[in-house]
Amino acid sequence: MSPEVLGVIGLTALFVLMFVGIPVGFLLAIIGFVGFSLRTSFDAGASLVAKDFFQTFSSYSLTVIPMFILMGQIAFHSGLSQRLYNFAYKQVGELRGGLAMATIIACAIFSAICGSTNACTATMGTVAIPEMRRYKYDMKLAAGSVAAGGTLGILIPPSVVFIVYGVLTQESIGKLFMAGVLPGILLTIIFVATIFIWCRRFPSLGPAGPRVGIKEKLKAFSGVIETMVLFILVMGGLFAGFFTPTEAGAIGSMGAILIGVVRKTFSWQGLKTAVFETLKISCMVMVIVTGAAVFGHFLAVTRIPYNLAGWVGELAMPRIVVISLIILIYIIGGCFIDSLALVLLTVPIFFPVIVRLEFNTIWFGVIIVLVTQIGVLTPPLATNAFIIKGIAGDEVSLGTIFKGLYPFVAALILCTAIIVAFTWIALVLPEMMR
Repeated sequence: MSPEVLGVIGLTALFVLMFVGIPVGFLLAIIGFVGFSLRTSFDAGASLVAKDFFQTFSSYSLTVIPMFILMGQIAFHSGLSQRLYNFAYKQVGELRGGLAMATIIACAIFSAICGSTNACTATMGTVAIPEMRRYKYDMKLAAGSVAAGGTLGILIPPSVVFIVYGVLTQESIGKLFMAGVLPGILLTIIFVATIFIWCRRFPSLGPAGPRVGIKEKLKAFSGVIETMVLFILVMGGLFAGFFTPTEAGAIGSMGAILIGVVRKTFSWQGLKTAVFETLKISCMVMVIVTGAAVFGHFLAVTRIPYNLAGWVGELAMPRIVVISLIILIYIIGGCFIDSLALVLLTVPIFFPVIVRLEFNTIWFGVIIVLVTQIGVLTPPLATNAFIIKGIAGDEVSLGTIFKGLYPFVAALILCTAIIVAFTWIALVLPEMMR
C-alpha cells in the first residue's frame, strides 16, 4: 500500500469516527499510532506515542494555556462579567438594540481576559439573556448577539487557538496575540453595526432602553477600569518584551485574584472552582494537542502535506484563488469539527502551502481563527447556539436561535474579506514588537 493511500484511509477514518462520539484527542492519537505503525513498525509507533505524550505534557511553551485559562476563570468567579455588562449597557442601552450592542461590547472586553469562545458565550449569556428578555427583546436578536459576541473570545487575545497555532508552526505567540487585537476591534465594530442596521430595519427587535445621564455613564467606567488595567498589563508587557506569554498569563492570573480580593467579590470556593475548571479544560486541550502531534507524524510519513504543497504550488492559479479555496475548506470544516481540533488537524496540511505561496504566516493564523468561528455559529456543530439554548431554556427554540445568527455569520465573512484584502490590519502591531 502506498503511503498516500494509507494517509487518505487514515483521514477518512478520522472524519467518520468523529461522528461516532469518540473524544477527538484520543481518536487522533489512535489513528496516528496505527497508521504510523503500519508505515514503519509497531515498536516505532509505540516509541512515537510515548515521546509525543512526554514532550507535550512537559513542554514549557504550552504552560501558557493553563495560565490564561486560569485568568479567565478567576475573572468570571470574581463577578467581572456583570460589571462589564453594566458598563456597556449604560453607554449604549438607550439606543434601539442597545442591550444587544452592550452584549457585544461586554463580550469584547471580557475576551481580553478570557481566551475561549465557549466560556465567553456562557459567561455573558447568563448575564445578558435575562436582561434582554426583561426588556422585551426579540429572542432572535438576543440569542444571536450573545452567541456572536462569544466568538470574540477566541480572536481578541489571549486565545487558546492562537497559542496552539503558534506551537504548531513555531511562530511567536506574542506576535499572534498582537495580530488579533485590531481584527478583534474591527469585528466588534461590524457586529455592533449589524445590530444597528437590523434594528433600524425592524425596530421591534430591540426596543430602546431608558435614557442614562452623562454622570451615570461616567460612573459606570469604574466597572471596566480593572479589566482594562489587567489587559494593558498583560498585553502591554508582551508588546514591550518585558515578559514571555507564559509569564504574562501568570501575572494576569495573579492580577485577577488581586482585583477580586480588593473588591471583596472573590471567595475561597470561587478559587477552588476556578482551579478545578482550569485543570479540566487544560487537560482536554493538552490531550487534543498530543493526539494531533501523533497524527501529524503519521501524516508526515505519508508525505501528503508536502505533496499537496507541491501540487498547489504548480497550479496555474492566482494566489488569491488558492487562499480563497483554503478559507472555504475551513468554513465548511468548522461546521462539523471543533475549531481547536480543526486547526490541529489541518495546519500541518495547509501550512506548507501557505509558506510555499509566500503568504504571511502570522496573518494566516488570524484568518484561521476568524473562519473557524463561523463554524461555532452554523449547524450542525454550532456549539455557541447550543450553549445559548441551554441558558435560554425551552422558551427559545433552536430555529429561533439560528435565525438570529445568520446576520452575524455574514458579518464574520465580511470581516474575513476585509482582513484578506487589507493584511496590514493584522500585521501592523506584530511588526512594531521588539
